[in-house]
Amino acid sequence: MSDNNPAGDAQTWLTDTRNSYDLDAAGYAEKVQGLLEAHPHLRAHLDVFVELVQRDGGGRVADVGCGPGYVTRYLQDSGTEAFGIDLSPMMVALAQRAYPDLHFEVGTMTNLDLAAHSVAGIVAFWSTIHIPDHAMAGVIKEFHRVLRPGGHILVGFHVGDSTEHASSGYTGQAISVDTHLRHASEISDWLRDANFQIESESVFRPDDIVPGGIVLARRRG
Repeated sequence: MSDNNPAGDAQTWLTDTRNSYDLDAAGYAEKVQGLLEAHPHLRAHLDVFVELVQRDGGGRVADVGCGPGYVTRYLQDSGTEAFGIDLSPMMVALAQRAYPDLHFEVGTMTNLDLAAHSVAGIVAFWSTIHIPDHAMAGVIKEFHRVLRPGGHILVGFHVGDSTEHASSGYTGQAISVDTHLRHASEISDWLRDANFQIESESVFRPDDIVPGGIVLARRRG
């Protein structure tokens, strides 16, 4: 369940998000099971991203906010050197158990434990949705820092102009997490400000109450 509510205090939102996903990891993993198989348009965006990474020489791809690891699995099987990063230790444990041949680690997109220019691509599929506006510019700068020049980033998000607060998870446990709905133009502007070139903006299922959006961008030199 969710209702409209302002974003939480800047000092607590990261901890609240981590704790909420730790509590609700199993429920979330069940919710997204089979998601890519059921949505060919999502696979198509990932396929374009993979093709661009391969065209530009390949290399490691970070699935940032990987959750239970299903996108990491898809990226690896599509021909990239994929690994996953997630804020929630419980999510990372689920991902590692489901895909023991892949690498997953606990980390935060606000301060990635990656060297500068160390990855060829970043996928952030519906993971920046919990980052409040005041922290988004810093997150995008982190993405820019760790991407090599010419590297690609794919950002998926809920489309809208509100913030929703969830107090109950998929398993019915009490959680506290904010989800920020944004328009593609906002994501693109943050990326442009960090010296990315926008390759495409997409909105799918626009007649849904909450449509989905995807922005693909390339890191300038």
